Amino acid sequence: MCTSLAGDFVKLFVRKLLGFAILTAVLLVVLALACLVLYQRLPALNSLEQYEPSVPLRIYTADHTLIGEFGEEHRAPVPLAEMPLILQQAILAAEDEHFFEHSGVDFRSVARAALANLRSQGAHEGASTITMQVARNFYLSNEKSWSRKAVEALLAFKIERSLNKKRILEIYINQIYLGERSYGFSAAAEVYFSKPMSQLSVAESAMLAGLPKAPSGFNPFTNPKRALERRAYVLRRLHETSAIDGPTYDAAVVEPLVLRSRVRSFDVEATHAAEMVRKIVVDRFGEEAYTLGLRVATTLRDAEQRAAVEAVRRGVRAYDSRHGYRGSERNLPWPDSAYEQRKIAVQALQAMAPAAELIPAVITRIDGQSIEALLEDGSVVRPLAAFHGVRFATKPKGPKPRQLQPGSLVWLARDDTGALLLAQRPIVEAALVSLNPSTGEIAAWVGGFDFNWGNYDHVSQARRQPGSSFKPFLYSAALENGFTPATLIDDSPVDFPIPGQPGRVYAPHNYDGQFLGAITLRAALMKSRNVPAIKVLSSIGITPARNYIKRFGFDDAQLPPYLPMALGVGTVTPLELARAYAVFANGGQLVFPRLIGEIQDGKGRRLDDAPDRGVNYSELVIDPRNAFIMRDMLLDVIRAGTGVAARSLGRNDVGGKTGSTNNFVDAWFAGFGPERVAVSWIGFDSPRTLGKGEVGGRAALPMWVDYMKVALEGRPEIIQEPPPGVAWTLVGRPDGKKEATRREYFYTETQPGAGVSSEARPRDTTKSSTH
Repeated sequence: MCTSLAGDFVKLFVRKLLGFAILTAVLLVVLALACLVLYQRLPALNSLEQYEPSVPLRIYTADHTLIGEFGEEHRAPVPLAEMPLILQQAILAAEDEHFFEHSGVDFRSVARAALANLRSQGAHEGASTITMQVARNFYLSNEKSWSRKAVEALLAFKIERSLNKKRILEIYINQIYLGERSYGFSAAAEVYFSKPMSQLSVAESAMLAGLPKAPSGFNPFTNPKRALERRAYVLRRLHETSAIDGPTYDAAVVEPLVLRSRVRSFDVEATHAAEMVRKIVVDRFGEEAYTLGLRVATTLRDAEQRAAVEAVRRGVRAYDSRHGYRGSERNLPWPDSAYEQRKIAVQALQAMAPAAELIPAVITRIDGQSIEALLEDGSVVRPLAAFHGVRFATKPKGPKPRQLQPGSLVWLARDDTGALLLAQRPIVEAALVSLNPSTGEIAAWVGGFDFNWGNYDHVSQARRQPGSSFKPFLYSAALENGFTPATLIDDSPVDFPIPGQPGRVYAPHNYDGQFLGAITLRAALMKSRNVPAIKVLSSIGITPARNYIKRFGFDDAQLPPYLPMALGVGTVTPLELARAYAVFANGGQLVFPRLIGEIQDGKGRRLDDAPDRGVNYSELVIDPRNAFIMRDMLLDVIRAGTGVAARSLGRNDVGGKTGSTNNFVDAWFAGFGPERVAVSWIGFDSPRTLGKGEVGGRAALPMWVDYMKVALEGRPEIIQEPPPGVAWTLVGRPDGKKEATRREYFYTETQPGAGVSSEARPRDTTKSSTH
């Protein structure tokens, strides 16, 4: 009986086992057929085999320094051979230890992940290989399902049959998203640490290698604690795989986390210029410019651009300091609880990104004339008050704009010794542009105090009255109309009838309210006298003068057809004024300003049609004799005129002209030296007075001088010889005390006769003109 039962049980078991085996075999066949069908329907790998990453538009100085990057993705592809070995090892240790052993799917990792997930009753661990991640990034969504996972595995097999392991790893390292809009480890190294991959430490390499698993969750900017935990895990894996030894591991684990600022900065600040280049390139290449990997080399020079930026910021800060402290940005609610105070302060500081070397801070305590302030990183500093007129309150008393108190949100800046001082955000703006007068190549371009606070470009967009910096163009016209530098002009009161307004007259006056009597044309320019300028324009006629002055590249519509044009009441941009002054500096040629030197495509091939060259002409627009004489007269402005402060440069080959407008609204200096013409400007965006005495020589000239110290460093002094057709004669020069003589230049046809001074040939310069 028992034997029979045992036999029946065995038969039943065998039938069940056979049935299970058949079912399993059928399922395996069905699964294999399904996989075959799916495999045949997998997308072609053309995009992967011919991988061309989307690379942003990058803009550089002429010295190959990056100043701008434009595109949705930060990416900087590099060949695998140029990637540091320790970074590769960190990536493999963190993401796919057996990458070089499997064929796309790591079955050991799959089994380990399955067991771990069963134990934890949930899907907490994955088993995606690097190849599977490449498949997902190129062809699939992030949907979490068994079908998507199956297709991902099949794609991984297909990829491994088409590409070798090193190529797959190279694509992965260049393509993977790592947070902060960075794609690929090269871009991430710049975004998080502001350094190339080749300079990453072991700890920094481990930090980046830990990001692919969860770029947001392990972002060191937003989650430093979790980022450090992830870094420790990657370092441990590196040690376990013998990629690093014990001492290296011990040092890397305790290495401080030092990140770059989240506000993108470059070694050379030239954001306004980079933005101008971006517009030019996009106009030429369309929206594809952001993905083609174009590399644009500008004509900017590193040292000069840095000097220009610092000159503008120093000039603005100096102006700000002269006009006193305006108070805090605002006064925060300031509870009694130290914990609540810190919480409120940190929240406010996080909303204020540092800019233009200014650092946001919140005052926490006031002690006499010294203050204690909290920075965003939690550190406490004790800066000194640096402005006149600062008033302190030891206890919060509500919003008082010129009174600092605990809870005041302020700005700090470092002095030359590195010490922190109380500062403020300027409300005035400034600009400086410099170019080579022979080629038009722009060497420096500063469109404002800081692009993050205002992207309006004052170099190319701000049309302002040039004031007296416009007078040289009028005097150039005068030389073509019979005047000479020695011609006497009567600096005395005069009234001009106003056309169409019977009984009303225009009575110009000088800045100082004084009149000097008979002075030479040279002295009138050197001392920037207004009345002589008006009389010169009246003498030669408004229409002829306008027609001549247009030769310097000015817009006809910006040259008002009335006498005050002589005083610069039209409008120009700093770039237009620099181009016009280049005519004097280069011997009479009008050049086309160039900001772009060369454009390369993504493969490094040069594109010859640099789109900002336009006509790219250099045209002789005034007589070279005129240019020489005007240049010599402008040298005198610095030797003994309104630009005398520029004598600090210690050179005899620099010239220029100050510019100030009515009520001190705009202040300018335009001038030149060997191979450079530069223009500086300062004023308010909504035109209003800069304050009494804020003339070009005080507010704008110091910026020009600071820039030129660097721009002209190492350049030999050049004293130009007169061109053919220019002669010189010793002439009398009345100075109010005694008769003096000086060498004066003339066109040969206007040179005074032997023994005859040019003052013997005065012109009637008081004749009214309503041209």
